[in-house]
Amino acid sequence: MSKNNMPWYMNAVFYEVHIRAYCDSNNDGIGDILGLISKLDYIKNLGVDCIWILPIYPSPLKDDGYDIADYYNVHPDYGTLEDFKRLIQEAHNRGLRVIADLVLNHTSDQHHWFQTSRSEPNSKFRDYYVWSDTDDKYADARIIFLDTEVSNWTYDEKAGLFFWHRFYSSQPDLNYDNPAVVEEMQRVMKFWLEMGIDGFRADAVPYLIEREGTNCENLPETHQILKGFRTYLDENYEDKILLAEANQWPMDVLAYFGDGDEFHMGFHFPVMPRIYMALRKGDASPIHWIMSQTPDIPDNTQWCTFLRNHDELTLEMVTEEERQWMWAEYAPDPRMRLNLGIRRRLAPLLDNDPRKIMLANALLYSLPGAPIVYYGDEIGMGDNIWLYDRNGVRTPMQWNDRLNAGFSEAKPETLYAPVIDNEEFSYKVINVEAQEHDPHSLLNKMRHLIDVRKLHPIFALGAYEFLAKEHTKCLCILRTHSDEQVLCLFNLTNSVQQLSLDLAAFADRDIVSLIDGNSLGKIKLAETELELEPYEFQWLSLKC
Repeated sequence: MSKNNMPWYMNAVFYEVHIRAYCDSNNDGIGDILGLISKLDYIKNLGVDCIWILPIYPSPLKDDGYDIADYYNVHPDYGTLEDFKRLIQEAHNRGLRVIADLVLNHTSDQHHWFQTSRSEPNSKFRDYYVWSDTDDKYADARIIFLDTEVSNWTYDEKAGLFFWHRFYSSQPDLNYDNPAVVEEMQRVMKFWLEMGIDGFRADAVPYLIEREGTNCENLPETHQILKGFRTYLDENYEDKILLAEANQWPMDVLAYFGDGDEFHMGFHFPVMPRIYMALRKGDASPIHWIMSQTPDIPDNTQWCTFLRNHDELTLEMVTEEERQWMWAEYAPDPRMRLNLGIRRRLAPLLDNDPRKIMLANALLYSLPGAPIVYYGDEIGMGDNIWLYDRNGVRTPMQWNDRLNAGFSEAKPETLYAPVIDNEEFSYKVINVEAQEHDPHSLLNKMRHLIDVRKLHPIFALGAYEFLAKEHTKCLCILRTHSDEQVLCLFNLTNSVQQLSLDLAAFADRDIVSLIDGNSLGKIKLAETELELEPYEFQWLSLKC
């Protein structure tokens, strides 16, 4: 694939925004769409291509908006449909794209579909959900939220029946065996696509269909439904994408790409915890291993990768021994743990060490995939483990050192969540305004890293190969595309490392740093000797 005709998402960098947490325009203590619009220039200057916004739909907010009560409107906390249309227009005017969450699997129990379903047996909505006389069906399906739910079934007094839910009991699952539900969700897609959004991050897609004797995940019928949504998208819209949130092993996620006819993109979940393992152990082996478990995917499809996001750092796809080790190393306080994961932000996880933070980002950007930056991680924001559920990593964005970190002019006690104000991560120390004026700040280093990556589509399109795998204290990745090669080197330890690489195949080429443009000399026929400082990384172009 040439650089000129590749789909936009192949070499994109995404920026995940929780509108509630980003900027409050009307000083009610809650971030809103107009607040996000006011910060679009900041996002553009970060160098990213596409904003992913968390759910903005009307909702009782028992699951921060993933419990949707109306798919066709905007929660009044965030603004209006007209505000949303303006957001899309203003983003597009700046060359930014916007994708939104499409929550396919379930609704809120407050949605009028469910309220009618439970109270009117003869209504068409009764068959919009999965009801049963007993709670013993689909017994092989795991319970996802083990710390809050004891069953995937909940008894409803009004209906006199049990309803099925893979997540919280306030989120009944939709019944995708009912063609009317499929048609309804296509109408939802159309509604938002007509406003100009650039696609959807489809939430929790493995669970759409239930079948007895299976774990009710990744079923063939689920893929048929998802392919239908892709066909609808392709037949009616251009340049729009579907991104799959399937928290599964890479080999299982492969099916969600289909033959290039299902999802354009899919999250690569299990690479993320292994980056943290590698950094803490000073050992590249976990990354070598997970990438060996990662299959090739169809042309014009792409992995989507991340270090952190709005949820817990999931440890579902590690061994029990590895999970206990990760908890001990990264979440020693039980309050830092949630479900099968860790509810902490990137900077606290990496000891607030700029070297580790930049190394982790550069490592992520060096692997196949389009990376996501979670709002606030570009400045090294902290977390609040005393807040409920995942809310500790969803605190107000820190814009400056003034009232409420510049997030809102409301009285501090009226904010949806308190700003971070402990010593190390206080908004008085860590904020956008301070870092804008410091050329060596994390923010400016992240901007430069993103710019360099975007300038070299080899990171998006190139093949990769691990070199010097026996030298596990360093990770060495050779990216190749056409006649271009980039060598990505990472010292995973707190001591200087000497690397000896056989680069004879590239003899007489110049080694030039992509980060600062400096030349490291020519490659010889013998071993090439390189030295890396503690937690140093290098992106080296092997120039003809």
